[in-house]
Amino acid sequence: MVVSVRSWLANEGGKHLVLMLWLGANTWLFVKTFLLYSTGQQYHYLYKMLGLGLCISRASASVLNLNCSLVLLPMCRSLLTFVRGTHQVSSRKTRRILDKSKTFHVACGVAICIFSVVHVSAHLVNVVNFSVSYSDDFPALNLARYKGEDPKLIILTTIPGITGVLLVLILFLMFTSSSYCVRISNYEIFWYTHNLFIVFYIILMVHMVGGALKYQTNLEAHPPGCLEGNQSSLEQRGEELEQREDEERRCREEAHFQPHYPQTWLWVSGPLCLYCAERLYRYIRSSDPVTIVTVIRHPCDVIELRMLKKNFKARPGQYIVLNCPGVSSFENHPFTLTACPTENKQTFGIHLRVVGDWTERFTQLLLPEPRIDLEILPMVQQRRYPKLYVDGPFGSPSEEVFNYDVSLCVAGGIGVTPFACVLHALLDGWTGFRLQRLYFVWVCRELQSFYWFAELLSALHHKLWKENRPDYFNLKLYVSQTDSLQSMSEEKFGPLTSRLLVGRPRWKLLLDEIGRTNKHKRVGVFCCGPKGISRTLHRLCNSSRSSGTTFEFNKESFS
Repeated sequence: MVVSVRSWLANEGGKHLVLMLWLGANTWLFVKTFLLYSTGQQYHYLYKMLGLGLCISRASASVLNLNCSLVLLPMCRSLLTFVRGTHQVSSRKTRRILDKSKTFHVACGVAICIFSVVHVSAHLVNVVNFSVSYSDDFPALNLARYKGEDPKLIILTTIPGITGVLLVLILFLMFTSSSYCVRISNYEIFWYTHNLFIVFYIILMVHMVGGALKYQTNLEAHPPGCLEGNQSSLEQRGEELEQREDEERRCREEAHFQPHYPQTWLWVSGPLCLYCAERLYRYIRSSDPVTIVTVIRHPCDVIELRMLKKNFKARPGQYIVLNCPGVSSFENHPFTLTACPTENKQTFGIHLRVVGDWTERFTQLLLPEPRIDLEILPMVQQRRYPKLYVDGPFGSPSEEVFNYDVSLCVAGGIGVTPFACVLHALLDGWTGFRLQRLYFVWVCRELQSFYWFAELLSALHHKLWKENRPDYFNLKLYVSQTDSLQSMSEEKFGPLTSRLLVGRPRWKLLLDEIGRTNKHKRVGVFCCGPKGISRTLHRLCNSSRSSGTTFEFNKESFS
């Protein structure tokens, strides 16, 4: 498959540019700090004692400072949502780069883990050298209390050593619990360990307080390598050296050393304060509990939840974060809005699939099993919904559906939720957007899954037919599981039955057909579903086509 340069630049250019800038900043910072400690006169004696371990440990520390500050910025969701929604500030290219914020967060996290290993390894060498290369000439430079002191004792009796061990332990827990298998199987572990970042940053800012590494402060009075008063000049110079030159090289005073002023807080305090302000803002915004209006059980273990909250506004494609204290006071889970508030209807809704412990317990609170002794009471008296808090809304790639002339939405199973809100907006008659044609492809294993939004799809189809715009909305439904396959026999779902196909989509043929119909246009491709579908579409969007159509790939994911 031939890759199109134009399509590759449209899909990969922005994020690769940011990646190169980030790598360049890390490389420049590492090299600059390495050279400073290897050639800087103020570190002459320290470098003679510790060697390359000093340069590598400080260079990696500089990279860690940079990434520990950057890793927080992609998590400022409200700030990113504000920037995404300000069209005067951010172009579509900029917004698409912002959609990669989670990827950038992961990249910074991986860099922190890698350079932490480098930093710790270099400092282990330094601790050994502090013990072995104990300096009698410059006692203030030593970290060890005597020559040959046990390195383990040095680590466990100094502030940098103790805090370093704690930082490594916290980082190990955060890194291992961030793996995909842990997040899918037990999200609670990921959530609780990731919130250890607060403790991590507190310890990080006191890590340098101990002053393990010192620099020389009196370089003019004591040039590095100068002759002490009791040293013979014949041992330090050649026979051709004049006595006047020898006097100039003599030390006027003893070398003075001073520990480094802690600088980590200068790197992380700004982003940390910004993130804390964001969390405070989100806490205040989400402090009012919402009113649960309706709970509907759909086929295939899907629950629809309709809610009402004062002054809540959202755009199609955005998502919210739910917190249910009845399940867990500290766990927050993201869900895409499937219905946004309008002028005529203030409620908003989500669809959630019952998968995992949290959704199971949440569903039990929403739809408890009826008690036998209460069967004679009216249903309205039995229904008591749990307290629920909503944070958001937050921006997502699906917001861009309306900003293309032509958009293709591809959903896999419950991945249809980001696009349901888009369909609701079209049905409600939203105006003021660019979209001229919408292709909608929904792939499900079971036929029953289509009933989640069957009425919505049928209503939108009838509306567009009445308005004489049948080509505006191109719908294709695919059911991949053929066991006990039945048709959607209801009369009102007739338009869906005619667009129901058995099997899996042939993606290349589908994109080629869209390309021929929309020659030399930019088509926005939006995908939310299994990785197999998104990878195939991503690869096809970067391939070249004779039609000259550029497919810009956008992926929705909360995993």
